[in-house]
Amino acid sequence: MTITVYTRPGCSPCKLTIRKFEAAGLTPQVVDISTAETAVDYISNELGYAQVPVVVYDKDGSEDHWSGLNPDKINQVIELEKAH
Repeated sequence: MTITVYTRPGCSPCKLTIRKFEAAGLTPQVVDISTAETAVDYISNELGYAQVPVVVYDKDGSEDHWSGLNPDKINQVIELEKAH
């Protein structure tokens, strides 16, 4: 299982997303798109998003992703991880 949060400096929704995962005992990989050029291409061209945070959840080869602060999706991932 991996949780990757694509973020940029000063992004409050990004910080809230990361904190919510950490509060549940999950440690996401954090990628700062302002310093990772390939990350911008990935989230915009491959995933189709124009805003951060972008969260990519990968478990057993199955991937889910979304953009923006989305408490329902965050909680869904937390529940899936707590169930195992």
